[in-house]
Amino acid sequence: MRIKEKEFQVYLSAGEITQRLKELGLEITRDFKGKDLIVVGVLNGSFIVLADLCRQINLPMTTSFIKISSYSGTESTGKVRAVLGLEENIEGKNILIVEDIIDTGISMDYLIKALSEHKPAKISIATLLHKPDAFQFNYAIDYVGFEIPNKFVVGYGLDYDGLGRNLPDIYQLSTP
Repeated sequence: MRIKEKEFQVYLSAGEITQRLKELGLEITRDFKGKDLIVVGVLNGSFIVLADLCRQINLPMTTSFIKISSYSGTESTGKVRAVLGLEENIEGKNILIVEDIIDTGISMDYLIKALSEHKPAKISIATLLHKPDAFQFNYAIDYVGFEIPNKFVVGYGLDYDGLGRNLPDIYQLSTP
């Protein structure tokens, strides 16, 4: 697979992703049974993960989105800027943040601090992908789809300069 000047190879198939999201959906259903749940997707990357994960959660819930960014091309800029905020009142509610990927953790740390100011009952985190070798923080990630090495990935909501989000599989940057 080629996107712009970069070569990618399949890393996780659509079938593997679907199966893991079913498992995470069961865990989340069990953990939040009987509780108010607001599922918050982090745009742009989480829109596909959030949609597929929410279909696996058998609970009443509301969904919302927030947009933050710390990437430029294939590298994290190390700076977060909030672009679009959460409009719902989250005080006393259980928040499940859904991400496509957590690597350095800078964006998630920013988001946890920003949401905590609104006094939710609990903030939990679900991510399809986690890069433990790149992770710089000590907060818990409650639901992890897959731990992956510190390589750039694209597909299933993840992009390279805006391209590749629509791919059903996840591709990893090929090594020369």
